[in-house]
Amino acid sequence: MKSGRQSTDGHVIISPSGERKAWMTTLETRFADAEPDLSASRKRLLREILDHPEDTYFLSSRALAKRYELDPTTIVRTVQALGYKRYSEFAADLRSHFVTRITPYALMKSAVRDKRSVADNIENTLEMDLNNLNALRSKLDVKEVLEIAKRIDRARRILVVGIDFAAALSNLLAYGLVSIGYDAESPVGSTGNLHQKILLLGPKDMLIAISFGRCLQDTVESVIRARDSGVSTFGLTDSDKSPIARFCDSSLVTSIASPSFHGSYVAVVSAINALLVACSRLHPQRSLAVLRRKEQEFRSRWYTPTPGKSGNQNPGDE
Repeated sequence: MKSGRQSTDGHVIISPSGERKAWMTTLETRFADAEPDLSASRKRLLREILDHPEDTYFLSSRALAKRYELDPTTIVRTVQALGYKRYSEFAADLRSHFVTRITPYALMKSAVRDKRSVADNIENTLEMDLNNLNALRSKLDVKEVLEIAKRIDRARRILVVGIDFAAALSNLLAYGLVSIGYDAESPVGSTGNLHQKILLLGPKDMLIAISFGRCLQDTVESVIRARDSGVSTFGLTDSDKSPIARFCDSSLVTSIASPSFHGSYVAVVSAINALLVACSRLHPQRSLAVLRRKEQEFRSRWYTPTPGKSGNQNPGDE
């Protein structure tokens, strides 16, 4: 068994120069490398910064020094001890660390710090939604989407894993795939139920994982279990350094940046729509046949007004 030590978030770091767990950020990796040579005071300072990036990622070196009641030169020398030549390089990695360690609390805390009015926050949310969508539009590789659609098309079964807020996204993708003739499912329920579904997957199947930021443990473990069984994996996430991006065979990276406590999923939904369109066009006649049957069977489910009654009548109208 390889020796290791605990990182700031409790995960084992292989030392001194061997493998590192894929979920470590660049800043954590630098800290792990330098930790044996750091003084106790520098270790405490860096652990505090790493554990609370939402309080520090936006600070200058002077502001960071003031926060921890230190001399600015102490901050600069500590950053240099990690191998950074300039504080700006450290700050960039700290921002990336914050993004991958983001939580609803951290998002809300960061937004509250801005002290905007409620109206300003609403406008800012819509603006960031639009920015995320524009970023997807400018960076999305249509050929990549088509290749992912072809992988989905070759799969016998597709399991889409998304938990908590991502559950709505996984359900949207799975339901859309079923609607055009694919054997897809978005499992719900306990961790045990999820693991049992994964145990049924084989090399001819596919697992799609949706998770963001630090990524949820159950979702990441689902990818690892599937991959170890030879199952094709694909992820939707917000960073190419996230566990989902690192463990999946391939992934689409979509920003969820938002002042909202739950992140913005506008661009993610757009990416899902692009995938569904690509899948539906691979075999358009099959898609039409399935949708035609569905339309015939679901006619009785549409709302039909009752003759003589109106849903907007007030008492005394008759």
